[in-house]
Amino acid sequence: MYNRRKTRVIEVGGMAIGGDNPIRIESMTNTMTADVEATVAQIQTLAAAGCEIVRLAVNNCAAAAGFAEIKQLVPDIPLIADIHFDHRLAIAAIEGGADKVRINPGNIGDRSKVSAVVSAAKARSIPIRIGVNSGSLELELVDKYGGGTAEGLAESALRKIQMIEDLNFDNIVVSVKSSNVPMTILTHKIFAPQIDYPLNIGITEAGTLYSGTIKSTAGLSSLLTNGFGDTVRISLTADPIEEIKVAKELLKALQLRQFGPEIISCPTCGRTEVDLIALADEISQRIAHITVPMSIAIMGCAVNGPGEAKESDIGLACGKGFGLLFAKGEVIRKVSENEMMGALLAEIERLEKEKLG
Repeated sequence: MYNRRKTRVIEVGGMAIGGDNPIRIESMTNTMTADVEATVAQIQTLAAAGCEIVRLAVNNCAAAAGFAEIKQLVPDIPLIADIHFDHRLAIAAIEGGADKVRINPGNIGDRSKVSAVVSAAKARSIPIRIGVNSGSLELELVDKYGGGTAEGLAESALRKIQMIEDLNFDNIVVSVKSSNVPMTILTHKIFAPQIDYPLNIGITEAGTLYSGTIKSTAGLSSLLTNGFGDTVRISLTADPIEEIKVAKELLKALQLRQFGPEIISCPTCGRTEVDLIALADEISQRIAHITVPMSIAIMGCAVNGPGEAKESDIGLACGKGFGLLFAKGEVIRKVSENEMMGALLAEIERLEKEKLG
């Protein structure tokens, strides 16, 4: 459906990103990395929710020591060490088992310090993610372009890539982000065609759960449908689990990944004569654990209800106090309003077992 940009394949902790591999979901812990117990618990919770790559802040020596211990406790989950300012922390994280390090070469120090990080990554055969954010754009480029602009961000990214390539290193992932959606989109259109490295995409500092979800969806939908993106991170001022939920729903809506059931439900109107909102909400909660892909239509009236129900794996088209239950396009029975919940759940469970073989 979309012409995905062709990128080289990079290995992150045994997980392939780029090329034709699935667009991977990433998040970041918000625990203190030095608190090993709390951070391990959060990593495991994120992984259980569908997070495939986890990034941890390594901002001091205690965090670097904690990172090494954490990697021993969760060896099967790819972990990224997020480093700013101190190249020695990047080297410590690499030696502690990092599957990738994220640095901004512009704030990591002079060329010799960047070179030391590259040498350590090369020795361990792990990638470096070059991260460029509009909030830390070089003053030289701010002056050149008259402020923070897409052109400045693109030039900053290309300069940093060149810096790493000049050190004979090309095991690279790139992220270029802004909290400004149009700027982020335009930046990718400028710089991405000039490279073939995998891209981590996101709208940085997008905001709180509600507004940040809308902002992230606006930006990432455009990037993904234009073929950009090999890993995604939804940045929310919220529990990181919410980032995973949003990322999964976004990829599912764009038909780029499949994650469990898709619920198709109408917004309700004056024609709706059952409590459809409560029914759809409860069904959504009751089937959250299901990983088998299936489409479930929960519709409130005869306008679009029968058509949507017929086209879904399982469907319910409601009338006044009753509903027609569909399975694979056929009406299987008529149920009263108080039977709807049980009938739908039973049919979903039956289909789940059938799909699992």
